[in-house]
Formats: sequence, structure tokens, C-alpha cells
Amino acid sequence: MILYESLTTKKYKSKSSKGFEARIFMKKTSLIVMAFLPFALVAQVKTNTELKGLINQSFSYFPRVKEAENAINTAEQKIELIKLNELPTLAASGGYTYLAPVAKVTLAVNGVNTPLQFQPNHNYNLGVNGTYTLYDFGRQKATIEKSKTELQFAKDNVDYVKAQLANQVSTIYYNIVYLQKAVIIQDSVLNYLTENKKIVQSKLNNGDALKIDILNIQATIDNEENRKIDLQNTLQKQLNLLSYTTGNAIAKGILFDFDINTKAIDLLLNDATINNVDFKLADDKIKQAKADIAITKLQDKPTLAANAGLGFKNGYVPELQKFQFNGLAGVSVNVPLYTGGRTKQQIKLQQTIVKQNELAIETLNNNYRKDIQQTLTDIATNVERINNTTGQIDQAKAAQTLASVRFKNDVGTNLEITNASTNVQRALLTKLQYEYQLCLAKVELARLMGYLYW
Repeated sequence: MILYESLTTKKYKSKSSKGFEARIFMKKTSLIVMAFLPFALVAQVKTNTELKGLINQSFSYFPRVKEAENAINTAEQKIELIKLNELPTLAASGGYTYLAPVAKVTLAVNGVNTPLQFQPNHNYNLGVNGTYTLYDFGRQKATIEKSKTELQFAKDNVDYVKAQLANQVSTIYYNIVYLQKAVIIQDSVLNYLTENKKIVQSKLNNGDALKIDILNIQATIDNEENRKIDLQNTLQKQLNLLSYTTGNAIAKGILFDFDINTKAIDLLLNDATINNVDFKLADDKIKQAKADIAITKLQDKPTLAANAGLGFKNGYVPELQKFQFNGLAGVSVNVPLYTGGRTKQQIKLQQTIVKQNELAIETLNNNYRKDIQQTLTDIATNVERINNTTGQIDQAKAAQTLASVRFKNDVGTNLEITNASTNVQRALLTKLQYEYQLCLAKVELARLMGYLYW
């Protein structure tokens, strides 16, 4: 689809009269690519519907997700609050002041000395005042843009929390699969030992075996029972964790069915930088720091504001005690003249923060390359180990069958049966562990890639 867009763009560029149509086409094509991107990310991973359901259930159950989503509401309300600064402010005021002494003069009126007072002793003032910023040289716009970067950070943080939670649920889910399979293997070992105990008991009854043989095989059974109890205890703890994250304590999965398409290290790293929320959050921090610089650069700009007021007050000559309607209107300019170099230093500091965040992305990129490479190594190693253990399991089972036949025919010993059982158990558990490790490595790779497999 991207290749088709490139070829089509080239075709349109060759015809200058269709430049506008080309731009429209490119925009529509980009929207189509973005629309199908989530499906492309899902297609990279294969897993079962039960795990997907548990992950999506955790999004609505786990409190940490709700906390992160509430941060989005907070950021949106902050933007709305900042936008309200564009509106004028009105305030009602009232006051009383007693003054003494006050200015007085004596004037001769018609030959009579008459005292004249220019201000009353009792002063009353009631009014409504309003202020409106006419022009702030982009301060309001810059502040809104900064708040928008905070809103985007909050949205990306929700995706980050969901990605971490999805990885946690997936790990718990396949821990449960592993432990359930381990219990099944343990049951097969116990069944084998129990059957052989019956044979030993029969031989003991016939005088062909010793009491110590029964005691030895019973001791082995007891040890294996304790191992089963330990596995069941660990399994229950994982089910508790599943309930803690999803509200559901039931998982029916029995297969390590998580699979992911692997590529060359550079292609995987490129996918990670595009899809993984860690990189998006790091980029959001850079945008926030740059927005801070833009706001700081405007601190030395003037502010132009209009103010007006209406009300009633006394104190007007000659009727000083009479309340009269009054009003005012004007324009004020606030021009910062000297800040002691604080603005310049603050800009320098914030430029350093931008640089720090850019270096953090380089560090993040380097760490992800290392983690992806390690995960690919784990996948390749465990695939090879699984192939190698297949033959070991076949040999151990053949030896177990032979030991049972020899023991029934009074040729083998109880020790041979115990050793054969132990070898089969070890081989089966070893393969199970490699399959489990392979599955977790794939889950980790999906996390690193930022694939939305749920």
C-alpha cells in the first residue's frame, strides 16, 4: 500500500496541473494506511481468543488503567480552563472608608465666611470592574499548545499501562499453562510408580520381594507427591495473580500457542521505534520541553489589556454625601523592562532538557536493540533445545518400558524402575521448560515490538 502511494505520487508530480489532486490523494492514502495499521500489528502475532479476552477484561478491571484514563480527563479539563482565560473577568467590589482629617477651606460668600469640604469623612464605593486581555503576543496560544502535549502524553501513557498489563496477563496465563502441564507430567509419574508399587506388593506377598523394596518405592512416591503439591501451590498463586489483574481466576489454556513473526534485527528495531509506547512517551517529553521554551520566550513580551468599571460612590463636590453613578474605561500596557537575565537562563535550561530527552531516545534505542537481540537469541536457542530433547524423551520412555518388563520378569530391580521414572520425568519437564521459555520469549518480543495482539 505504501509502495502504491509512492508510485502514484510520482505520477502526479509529473503533471503540475494536477498538484492539488495529488496532495488530496496522498492524504487519503495516508489515512487508509493509518486505518489498517492496527490490523497489521495484530497480524504479526498469533494467540488464542481466551488470552485476548482476559487482557481486554483486565483493561476494564485493573485500577491502574482507570487511574491513567482519569489523567486524560484531567488534561482535557486543564485545556478548557486555559481557554477560559480568553474571556473577560468581572468582579464586584464595595467598600467603606473613614477619613480624618479631610481637606477644608473657608470661602467668603456674600461677605459670609463659608467652610467648604472637598472630601467626606465617610466614603462609600460600590461597583463592577472588568478586565479583558486584548493582545498577549501568543502567550495564550503557546500555553494551550503545551497543554495539548500533556494531553497526548496522558493518552500515550494509557496505552503504555495497557501494554504493560497485557504483557503481565500473558505471562501469568502461560505460567498457568506451564504449571498445569507440569502437574499432568507429575501425575503420569505417580501413576507409573503406583502401578509398579502394586507389582512390588504382589511380589512381596509371593515372597519374591523384600519389605525394603516397598518402603523405597513408597518414599519415591511421597517425594513426587510433595513435588506435585508444590506445583499446585504455585499454580494457585498464579491463578490468584490472574484474578488480581483481570477479576477472573479461571484459565483453560493448555497450549503454548503464542507465536510471532520474526525479522532481521534492524527491521524489528524499526517496528519498535514506530509502535512501542516507550518511544512515543519519550517523543512526548521532547514536545513538552519545546513547548516550555516557546512559553518562556514570550515572558519578555508586553501585554495589552482593556479595563472598565461602573458603580456608585459619594464624595463629589459640592454634594459630598450623595451617591452618584460613575464609570471608567481605559487601556493598559505592561512591558517587562528587566528580569535580571532569568528568562535567558530559563530558556538555556529548557534547551538542555530538550537535549537530555533527545539523548534519552538514543539510549532507549540502544537498549531496545540489545533487548531484541537477546530475545531473538532466546527464541533460537529454545527452538534448538526442544528439537534436541525430543530424542531424549523417546529414549527415556523406551528405557522405562524396558525397566518395567525386566522388573515384571524378575530380571530388573526396583532401583531401575525408580531411575527410569526419574529420567522420563526429567526429560518431559526439560522439554516443557524449553517450550515455556520459548513462549515467554515470544511474548517479550511482542512487547518490545509494541504489537497490539489483544
